[in-house]
Amino acid sequence: MNKTAIAAVLTDIGTLLELKGENPFKTRAYLAGARIVESLPEAELTQRIESGTLEEVKGIGEALAQKITELHTTGQLGFYEKLKESIPAGLIEILSIPGIGPKKIRALNEKLGIDSIAKLLQAGLDGQIAALDGFGEKSQEKILEGIRNREKYGRRHLWFEAFAVAEPILAGLRALPQVERAEHAGSLRRKMETVGDLDFLVATTEPAPIVAWFVAQTGVKEVTAQGETKASVRLTSGIQADLRLVPPEQFVFALHHFTGSKDHNVAMRQRALTQGLSMSEWGLVPAAGEGTAKQKAEDRGRMTDITTEEQLFKQLGLAFIPPELREGLGEIEVAEKDALPRLLEESDIRGVFHNHTTASDGHNTLEEMTAAAQALGLEYLGIADHSKSSVQARGLTEERLLAQIGEIQQLNASGKFKCHVFTGTECDILPDGRLDFGDDVRAALDYVVVSVHSSFRQEREVMTKRIIKAIESPHVTMLGHLTGRLLLEREGYDVDVEKVIDAAIANRVIIELNASPWRLDLDWRHWRKAAERGLLTSINPDAHDTAQLELFRVGVGAARKGWLTKGNVLNTKTLAQVKQWLAARR
Repeated sequence: MNKTAIAAVLTDIGTLLELKGENPFKTRAYLAGARIVESLPEAELTQRIESGTLEEVKGIGEALAQKITELHTTGQLGFYEKLKESIPAGLIEILSIPGIGPKKIRALNEKLGIDSIAKLLQAGLDGQIAALDGFGEKSQEKILEGIRNREKYGRRHLWFEAFAVAEPILAGLRALPQVERAEHAGSLRRKMETVGDLDFLVATTEPAPIVAWFVAQTGVKEVTAQGETKASVRLTSGIQADLRLVPPEQFVFALHHFTGSKDHNVAMRQRALTQGLSMSEWGLVPAAGEGTAKQKAEDRGRMTDITTEEQLFKQLGLAFIPPELREGLGEIEVAEKDALPRLLEESDIRGVFHNHTTASDGHNTLEEMTAAAQALGLEYLGIADHSKSSVQARGLTEERLLAQIGEIQQLNASGKFKCHVFTGTECDILPDGRLDFGDDVRAALDYVVVSVHSSFRQEREVMTKRIIKAIESPHVTMLGHLTGRLLLEREGYDVDVEKVIDAAIANRVIIELNASPWRLDLDWRHWRKAAERGLLTSINPDAHDTAQLELFRVGVGAARKGWLTKGNVLNTKTLAQVKQWLAARR
């Protein structure tokens, strides 16, 4: 188990101990231990465990060292498993609701006997929570809102998580000898930010063995349907997976149909009808009553030659429409003119901005993040740790930030890495629109990301003015996660996105496309229009560990849905071009 996973377990132990009401010093010891593990280079942690010198690290005692060693060497911890078993499952489930931590859960359990989300909901509806000391109306409403969001989003899954589940299933299908072609379809293929279920399509003349494999694969919790050409299962992850099997000659038509979207398919069928054709998941054939018998026979023969989606679109007089654009938002009209843009590709990305280290709430050191970026083939890396007002994220003071600037400059000068590191900050936009760092500090950095991390419930006009004031401040390069949404958890704050976009364009400030799968903010639905007006973006992973640096790939998918091209994205530029661009903004 690596250090990030070990730190996560230690943090979880601290949370569960607090939930049980254990000695606060014991609880804090685990939380502190998690931070210490995060701050250690991976190589040093491994070396100390192997040499038995872990206790020499300040803050790690004998008991904690033993647990860290057990996790590192076995990937498991008996103490942790027993601790989880000792706490009612309902209380642990309540921890998943935003706005309610272990102390409040324990208080609710002790005073109102709440040990499940259902009881928590009822107590909130009855006003019992607001009546408790330390809670009040605002706390009660926040808890109820968290429960409502959980119910609202409970049947959907982040694209990133759904994709991780889908890929090994698709690989397994493709490995079967009876499978001629296999793809996933639906909203996953269109790269929607959240996915309801997984759709797999297979071309075969021998469906039975494929269905048998699908329903018996590892990870199947329940088989909900099983037939000759269809099957559905519920996976242990909670997501439903549907399998459809079609003859090889039907595959391309079924793939297009089951990829969707519904609006795109309706428009495509209407277009086919104007050409005397009928389009469905079964094929593309002459419409009833259209043409002579000879013409229909010739058309049917021609349709059987369609084996790719490119050929299918061409048959209807259209350029190929990438799956990400198939949302019924004018893509067919543009494809008819052969005017679709060359969409951004993962290979276009040369570097990433807005990343965190152990200096604030990241899990890896500056050097570890740089090494990981270089291993990905990136030319540059931007470090933007939190500013001082983000106390919960161990935000940097002016003094610590200036020290970090020096550390980054020394690292670049050392020549240890080919990957260049840019100095930056994620500077809090305070409730009145002022920035957490003054002009002089911001001027010392290569770039500045400004973000909202507090007072989310401000009225629309107040929030909009707050963000615009920040954008208009000197030495601001990028606006981070414009709406503050967390997918499947909370809606974004109330803000006039169009006015903020206007201000960003007027002040030559980038609005990031935050590539974190939990954010994907700014939403893809805004990007086509904004980019046409000249707004520039940066695909920022908002990485808090080395593995998350690769999340820029998820952001590229969202950018493609927003019709973005290489020219719309700052971090497709070369290192020299980015240096020049940033220098011109200072």
